[in-house]
Amino acid sequence: MAIIPPSSTFSLLIILSLAGSAIVTASSFDFHEATIADIQAAFADGRLSTSRQLVEYYLTRIKTLNPYLHAVIEVNPDALAQADRADSERRSGNHCGGGLHGIPVLLKDNIATRDRLNTTAGSLALVGSVVPRDAGVVRRLLRAGAVILGKASLSEWSEFRSFKVPNGWSARGGTTNGLGPKEIDAIKRMIQLSLQGLERLMKEEKLDAVVTPNSSGSPIFAIGGYPAISLPAGYANSGARSLWHLFWGIEGFRAKID
Repeated sequence: MAIIPPSSTFSLLIILSLAGSAIVTASSFDFHEATIADIQAAFADGRLSTSRQLVEYYLTRIKTLNPYLHAVIEVNPDALAQADRADSERRSGNHCGGGLHGIPVLLKDNIATRDRLNTTAGSLALVGSVVPRDAGVVRRLLRAGAVILGKASLSEWSEFRSFKVPNGWSARGGTTNGLGPKEIDAIKRMIQLSLQGLERLMKEEKLDAVVTPNSSGSPIFAIGGYPAISLPAGYANSGARSLWHLFWGIEGFRAKID
């Protein structure tokens, strides 16, 4: 499965993590973290024979790892047929020649497909419902020759179901779990550092917020849930606006800090 850039109109869940480090023995092509360009180059030079081979590999990885990751809600029963069609088109030269031809992709379960896949936004209430048409992005993917591998999990109703539902949970898919031992240890360490450091400082000094000289600490504050104000001194290298532009309602606009 190849890496597809994200778009504002649709979301594809990248499941390269499912690929592991295994190599299909029928060829010398390593699927691990392969990009679209890698896959198309392998098609061109013969290291990868068919899209069916590609799809079978990912279906096997999903079957092996999904009981632990819960990343895929449903696989497409027509994925292999779509792969066979792409292979036939490649052999005959009768295809668009685009980069997505023969490439398997996963769609989030809130992207409509009028096929044998369900479109439920993770909800059991919509299982068996029939959408009136393919979503626009699905039509474009199919025209480009992509293989719809299945539907990926998501927070049910994109978290509109309830404010109390855990992130990544849905009735159909359960709770997604992409965390390994290293990630879990890192989170524990971050919590420990927070309790011993910044959180302790804020409590002892009775601070309402932390003021930082630039935005470099923003991810840490966001992850920890701390109130913070980033005050870029003048203009950052990225061309960010000055401090006073961030406080129009209080100070008004100034071109630079006095």
